[in-house]
Amino acid sequence: MNPETRNEVPPTLRVIPREQHSISRKNISKAALRVLYRLHDAGFAAYLVGGAVRDLLLGGHPKDFDVATDATPDEVKALFRNCRLIGRRFRLAHVVFGPEIIEVATFRGTGEEGGEGDRHIATDGRIVRDNIWGTIEEDAVRRDFRVNALYYDIADFSVRDFVGGMQDLEDRTMRLIGDPDQRYREDPVRMLRAARLAAKLGFTIDAAASAPFATLGHLLTEAAPARLFDESLKLFLGGHGLKSFKMLEACGLLKFLFPATARALERGDNALRALVEQGLANTDARIAEGKSVTPAFLYAVLLWGEVRDQAQGWIAQGYDVNEAWQHAAVRVVGEQCQRVAIPRRFTFTMEEIWSLQPRFEQIHRKRVFRLMSHPRFRAAFDFLLLRAPESDGMRELGEWWAHAQQLPPEMLAAALGGGGVPVHEPSTSSSAPARKRRRRRKPTGRGKGGSGDA
Repeated sequence: MNPETRNEVPPTLRVIPREQHSISRKNISKAALRVLYRLHDAGFAAYLVGGAVRDLLLGGHPKDFDVATDATPDEVKALFRNCRLIGRRFRLAHVVFGPEIIEVATFRGTGEEGGEGDRHIATDGRIVRDNIWGTIEEDAVRRDFRVNALYYDIADFSVRDFVGGMQDLEDRTMRLIGDPDQRYREDPVRMLRAARLAAKLGFTIDAAASAPFATLGHLLTEAAPARLFDESLKLFLGGHGLKSFKMLEACGLLKFLFPATARALERGDNALRALVEQGLANTDARIAEGKSVTPAFLYAVLLWGEVRDQAQGWIAQGYDVNEAWQHAAVRVVGEQCQRVAIPRRFTFTMEEIWSLQPRFEQIHRKRVFRLMSHPRFRAAFDFLLLRAPESDGMRELGEWWAHAQQLPPEMLAAALGGGGVPVHEPSTSSSAPARKRRRRRKPTGRGKGGSGDA
């Protein structure tokens, strides 16, 4: 592949000296500085690169720090005892400092397939394997977006810009390096990354970079589901989930990542949209407060509309309520996992949250206490509160359960048993009430032969 076909313009170096940029070593992790200095002291070039440089220049606080160098992965490993080499598609070195991992990548070249090195490009343009080393100039034009191709040099603390990334930071615009059509074919996940970074940074996506979404978005269906799971976590659990969701919709990419969610929202259900957006907003708020979040609850929110509609369809056909919900959950989760490989430990929790929803409508003494003792009760109750926009009855149901949890057990039991405590059973108006079936008493086995004959 000719380098000139990969990039619109050759790189032009712009060096921003220390006194003209805002990056301070105080804001760089000590682990990253140790890696940078050791590489530099060993005679190698060492640069902080990528999102960390971008975020530091914007006044942010990066969580991850990546390093680029002219040392090969084996040379990096020889310098650090706490280093392990990973990856076949891209050979990388991970230097481990307790819970923190500094990723070190060797400068990548723009060599043609079949030349020196280890590189393979599929017939559809995807890069399957790419381990050709090069110069920092070549490495810069190999990166995806111009704002991600900025290098902080530990030798003199300057910032090196080869492709106009500083200008894009000033313009608050996401621009791709090279031909957008070709870059997305090499790696379709770059489309999701464009939406995520634009949402996170409050940037716009350059028209040339967003134009191919309509024609190339379908390539996301060919990406590895496990990789899309990781990308979905970055989209929705990075503290900007609601903005990322709206950006995916605006870019027309949601249907390729979460087809069931897109279908349900396209039906014009305003209550469902309110539920999804509130769920994402609540997740963002918890992350901002430093509270824990679970992907299971978020995925349960995103897929709720399709699960609910399918369950109601099975109930209308005469299926038992529990069986209908189980069948709907299995089908929706199965379809979704073909796109995004959600681990079983999360899908199991999602299915429990969904299956508990109809049980909230069963305001009977034993069932209330049994439900409140369920290990997923709190998550299911939080989910119930999100459903308030569905109807007045659903809002009243949430209020009833919120009040019930404030009462001592004996007072709640008395209220449910007809006592004088001010707890009322709400009149729910769910769109698919559960079918009541008479229970057939099982034989006790106590006849002439006694219970042992059973």
